[in-house]
Amino acid sequence: MSIVARFEIEYRQCLDAEGQPVGALPALAEDWPRLRALYQQMAFVRVFDSKAIALQRTGKLGTYASCLGHEAAHVAIGATMRPEDVFCPMYREYGAQFMRGVRPREVLLYWGGDERGNDFSGPRHDLPWCVPISTQCLHAAGAALGFKIRREPRVALSVNGDGGSSKADFYGALNVAGAMQLPLVMVVVNNQWAISVPRRMQSGAETLAQKAVAGGMHGVQVDGNCLLAMHQALEEALARARSGGGPALIEAVTYRLSDHTTADDARRYREDAEVQAAWLREPLKRLRLWLTRHQQWSDGEEQDWLQECQRQVDQEVNAYLETKPQPVEAMFDHLYASLPHDLKAQRAEAMAAEQGEAAVTRRAA
Repeated sequence: MSIVARFEIEYRQCLDAEGQPVGALPALAEDWPRLRALYQQMAFVRVFDSKAIALQRTGKLGTYASCLGHEAAHVAIGATMRPEDVFCPMYREYGAQFMRGVRPREVLLYWGGDERGNDFSGPRHDLPWCVPISTQCLHAAGAALGFKIRREPRVALSVNGDGGSSKADFYGALNVAGAMQLPLVMVVVNNQWAISVPRRMQSGAETLAQKAVAGGMHGVQVDGNCLLAMHQALEEALARARSGGGPALIEAVTYRLSDHTTADDARRYREDAEVQAAWLREPLKRLRLWLTRHQQWSDGEEQDWLQECQRQVDQEVNAYLETKPQPVEAMFDHLYASLPHDLKAQRAEAMAAEQGEAAVTRRAA
């Protein structure tokens, strides 16, 4: 018998749960202005997330997917991608999107049922939110193929969850990216739960990062709660892909501290003790401890920044709430390049009905 192949999966961690260094640290660890800014971005995302949930609970927002616990992974993505790269998210990567120019009010519009939220600020080539699981991975592979054909130094980056890594769409993208050595970085945010399905039931693989081996690409597992480790792994993967070195898969190991969405109640399928244990490893705590230990952050600065975050978020919420609804004909105008004859009649009927209701309302007033 002979061995035809062997593989190893590297694990990356820079700061432990208490903000203590683990091995050699990247230069970012002491780039204090940059690190402070990234911590502030993570804190802003958490304030926004909390407010969005409150809006949903009070009937001012539709179903919303929280990003609580994912802040380090998402902000690291936003911090390492270039404007010309293409970001292919799923539906909770607000930290990355904010850093790429998306406005919080646009996130709220989307979850409020207004598709104008998908016409967001930032790079026009970034893809919109993608609720169908892992289909964005194929979109990302297609964008990466275009970059390779045109010899453009650009990278496509997709994000999906641990559950999404079981989908055929994910495997198809992984396979073509490896076979054609495309400039694609696939980030699997392993938050331990695919809605109510735990990671142990999701895959028999020891790591999700090792799925990269089957596709012929570089794979690494990273502590997804450690901003430094995520930033380092992403920086290396993006540089490799951009220079023609091929694709990569990054498994970001974190934990979903919230319900799957506001339509879910995670208490039905997971124990409180598990969640409380995960809170001890959450991403903001460890980075804050690292900064305060080096006199780069203080309790006073924390309170001041949280108040500023609340002010900015309130401003965005007000802009969202004051956005006028689209006219009824919008559902027709943005569906077809050329509207079929029968739908033209429906469009006219809908507009007449809306105008009639408006007239009745005016008379009643």
